[in-house]
Amino acid sequence: MSDQQPQQQTKKVLFACIQNAGRSQMSAALFNLHCSNKGWTAISAGTNPATHVHPAVVETMKEKGVDLTNNIPQKLTLELAQTATIFVTMGCGDACPYVPGIKIVEWQIEDPKNKPAEQVRLIRDDLEARIIDFIKQEGI
Repeated sequence: MSDQQPQQQTKKVLFACIQNAGRSQMSAALFNLHCSNKGWTAISAGTNPATHVHPAVVETMKEKGVDLTNNIPQKLTLELAQTATIFVTMGCGDACPYVPGIKIVEWQIEDPKNKPAEQVRLIRDDLEARIIDFIKQEGI
């Protein structure tokens, strides 16, 4: 008989967009910032990942006390998607994998790529409001 107790598995929200360099990075960071339920975490990925997070995204997230400087965009794979409890897509359309049994939510969010900081702040603030509402709606 094992004396190890079963580990409680962390539930995961996967935020996905095309490059994983803007919207999904901000969403995962804001979810993790606002989620007080230690049984949940957020990750992000992209269907065609960039080499780095957009500089304006890094700068505007620092204003919220979140440093994305060392984040590296990652590839959205079926295997990664299958680890999610909830899958939030933002503009990746048919390129996002379909995973039976996982709740999928689609958000229409403007891509911050090549946008001035003022516009990226608006996108960030929209995402933050959505994240706070999402956490409440999902009972997280």
